[in-house]
Amino acid sequence: MRKFALIGYKLGHSFSKKYFTDKFEKEGLDNCLYELFELAHIKQLPGLLIEQKSLEGLNVTIPYKEEVIPLLDDIDDSAKRIGAVNVIRIQDGKTKGFNSDYYGFKKSLEDWMDINPSETKALILGTGGASKAVKTALEDLNVEFKFVSRTASDDTLDYASLNAKPELLDEYRLIINTTPLGMLPNTDSCPDLPYDRIGGGHYLYDLVYNPEETLFMKKGTDRGAKAKNGLEMLHLQAERSWDIWNGNE
Repeated sequence: MRKFALIGYKLGHSFSKKYFTDKFEKEGLDNCLYELFELAHIKQLPGLLIEQKSLEGLNVTIPYKEEVIPLLDDIDDSAKRIGAVNVIRIQDGKTKGFNSDYYGFKKSLEDWMDINPSETKALILGTGGASKAVKTALEDLNVEFKFVSRTASDDTLDYASLNAKPELLDEYRLIINTTPLGMLPNTDSCPDLPYDRIGGGHYLYDLVYNPEETLFMKKGTDRGAKAKNGLEMLHLQAERSWDIWNGNE
């Protein structure tokens, strides 16, 4: 039996198990199984790999996309550049980290926007592991961007400053939420933005996919903005994971 799994903490919201279980059934891959392993600490990973010797691949979700890196035997060059890993291939007892979030986000963004992304500037909401793949994709698309977080730094605005200068949204028309705000069950939460400054020229991309329309997206579409959730990105990155596990990356 070929075994694959997702590791992270708090996996109740996970899309991966259903996606891969359905894929294996649909494609007649009766020898494949996908499981969930909730780890209270990433240091439990080596023990898991010893226990689960048939594991061939892992997906990695929050909060371990960065913390997992020092525990791996090798890292793909693109994942090294991004600074986050969400796919691990296990071969001959050795682990190698990759990043499929980059591919999923970049392709879905290019296919969705009806302008070239480089024609506007972007705000990346959040500074966690997922934001790193978004950052690298935007760099490769020649999109100027700024991070927004609770704490300001040289390259990061805080939400208070953004709300104090709402006219910045006239310039930054692509807004990407990489935080879990709005995800089930906390559907009444959203990033703290000056939403009344958002209009028909804005694009709101939410990496959250459950619910289908987050409060962040609704507040944008109510004002004429275009909005997209993270489901297509997840499908793309999942298929990329499968290619990686099978050596077809």
